[in-house]
Amino acid sequence: MAVFRALGRNLPYLKQQFEALLGNTSTSVKFICGVVLISYGLSYWEDALEVISVTPGYIMPPSRIWSLFTFCFMEIHFWEVLVDIITVGLCGKLIEPLWGPLEMMTFFALVNFGVGILTTTFYFILYYCFDDTRYLYNVYIHGLAGYIAGVSVSVKQIMPDLVIVKTPLGKLSNKNVPLTVFFLSVMFKIIGLVDGTYPTMYFWGMIVSWVYLRFYQKHTSGSRGDMADYFTFASFFPNVIQPPIALVSNTIYNALVRIGICKKSVRKFDLANPSGVTVTVAGADQHDMERRRQIALKALSERLSKSYSDKQPLLPSTNHHSSPKVSLPPTVIQSTVQHTVASQVHQQQSVSVSIPSTSSDIPTKTGT
Repeated sequence: MAVFRALGRNLPYLKQQFEALLGNTSTSVKFICGVVLISYGLSYWEDALEVISVTPGYIMPPSRIWSLFTFCFMEIHFWEVLVDIITVGLCGKLIEPLWGPLEMMTFFALVNFGVGILTTTFYFILYYCFDDTRYLYNVYIHGLAGYIAGVSVSVKQIMPDLVIVKTPLGKLSNKNVPLTVFFLSVMFKIIGLVDGTYPTMYFWGMIVSWVYLRFYQKHTSGSRGDMADYFTFASFFPNVIQPPIALVSNTIYNALVRIGICKKSVRKFDLANPSGVTVTVAGADQHDMERRRQIALKALSERLSKSYSDKQPLLPSTNHHSSPKVSLPPTVIQSTVQHTVASQVHQQQSVSVSIPSTSSDIPTKTGT
């Protein structure tokens, strides 16, 4: 009851903040947030918690197969509800304009369904290992922990170089968020702030979302996945342990390619072009080139602005007979930077080498 009294006192402020967060978002985002709030109210009814959540022992059809589609909306802690609403709202503000409502809902459905299947399988394995029926009938899989992990992975893909906070131990950027939150969830589980299923769901959410974004997501250019170097599986880990992680992940990837689950990425060298050789690099899609162009443009603009400000005198010159200095306005500097970066990106996208040959396209296999 104390929770409801505190909620009643702060309801006007929370309503104002939610309206600012969910304003100008799609109907799907508001629908998800509304269902999460309603499910939280139902969580005080024990039977509803058992019916909506996934219980591994009851998941086999025709028992409670529907719970694989409803478990993600159920939360039993109010602070988890706030985290879910904030995450979905930020997803509607940041990711939905880039992907579109349909792709965002597809991502939501695939990640949560995959998390439900894999988490249930994990508890079945624990049951067979320890022969303890508590892993089947006393476990309730619920909440958006897996989707929160998926959002952190997608933000890492979109803005991997964004620094969130600077600490004495180093900078915390978007690429460090998924693994950092996972270890925090493990610590919260140890001290009892979250349920035991939370770290497991978050872990599988990272895996499912990365696999989908890395290999299967379809882009407007017609390509699938994102094979960029900054989005490898090893890039989620600190630089010190990335080499062994990359060795293991590449081995698994090559094994999946051999059995036909994944496709090998290729580079194509067009020798039929009489003007030279056209090189198509895997992973260098238009959205990736645009992201790199914006980063290069920002860095070069900052350097030119800093160099320009350093050369300015602290006090105006009193020598009226000296030759006047011409200062370029910021708009001219910005246009010059854009032209320079555009030329560099254009040179990186194609390589022209004169070879007198009319052979057809030759695919060359490359690793992940």
